[in-house]
Amino acid sequence: MNITATMVKELREKTGAGMMDAKKALVEVDGDMDKAMELLRQKGMASADKKMGRIAAEGRVGSYVSDSVGAMIEVNCETDFVAKNEEFIELTNNLAELVATANPADVDALLATTCPKCGKVVEEALKEKIASIGEKITVRRFVRYEGNAATYIHGGKIGVLLSTDKAEEATAKDVCLHIASSAPEFVSRADIPASVIEEETRIEMGKEDLANKPEQIRAKIVEGRVNKLMAQKCLVEQPFVKNPDQTIEQYISGKFSIVKFDRFVLGEGLEKRNENFADEVMSQIAK
Repeated sequence: MNITATMVKELREKTGAGMMDAKKALVEVDGDMDKAMELLRQKGMASADKKMGRIAAEGRVGSYVSDSVGAMIEVNCETDFVAKNEEFIELTNNLAELVATANPADVDALLATTCPKCGKVVEEALKEKIASIGEKITVRRFVRYEGNAATYIHGGKIGVLLSTDKAEEATAKDVCLHIASSAPEFVSRADIPASVIEEETRIEMGKEDLANKPEQIRAKIVEGRVNKLMAQKCLVEQPFVKNPDQTIEQYISGKFSIVKFDRFVLGEGLEKRNENFADEVMSQIAK
């Protein structure tokens, strides 16, 4: 069958495929438009599956908060360029909202959930995005809190989700900003495992500057040092970034108590690609 330019144009408009890809698909199925669309979809999915083996350490942290629930999610891609794409930002925000409303048990459960905004199962929607954007996209992790929640996202790179016993939006937002900046590990001393204190004590006891101190004096110095370290790790004991003269505990006094928090740093612990842009372009040309 003769494949006309009009047929190629129609298929491209329906699928967003490149001109040569559209023409090859039509030739392969002898001009059947529906079969050509299916073939391109299959090829797109195969391409997406192939991309899943690549490193995705860029991306975005997004969040969603309503009156009764809050959620935060990290979605990874391969390049910062894609992470700043409006389509990718919208995807991240939609997934954060889906976590809040659907309450999936884990990432696998989220991938198997149907997204009302796109009308597809999340896993299939991701594969379509991978095919259209051209990069590996993965959902790495998420958290979800019921009750009063507040959030702060710093440039998509650092995210905070905070749970409080009472709603006080402005103060909670300030605390989220503080967590993003100061990186506490625990809410209060009560949350610190004994093993953490024991490890820090052991490290301090072994430091050379205390080697010649009498045992009793050394123990007191170590106790003071460990106490200071623990204060730095505890959110409520940290000096408030907007007013270092008061602690977070003093700042929130009479307003609410902090139940818990999570702080995501984009790509923490993930392998980063070591290619520069020129190398990346050349690697694509070589394919």
